[in-house]
Amino acid sequence: MTQQPPGELDGARVLQFALIGPAQPATGNTFHFGDFPDVVRGLALACYEGGKSVYLFYCDAEWNVLTDTCHSTSQDAIDQARFEFGGLEFQDL
Repeated sequence: MTQQPPGELDGARVLQFALIGPAQPATGNTFHFGDFPDVVRGLALACYEGGKSVYLFYCDAEWNVLTDTCHSTSQDAIDQARFEFGGLEFQDL
């Protein structure tokens, strides 16, 4: 996996990111269909220009966005990510 995402994903500016690997296992606190937790390799917090919401993008090994969740603040998005994956450390882009 590329160690950091590009500056923009799906037209939104990336603010922070976290890599997913063996040290960040799925917690089982949420249910996803199929092998979703197994293909997620990175998470990115991003904002669309002019928007107030923060998106948590769930990405594959090439930083392709698989799905997202929308949050009021960056901290809410980080809390959701940590609820779903253990041992996460977010880094500024």
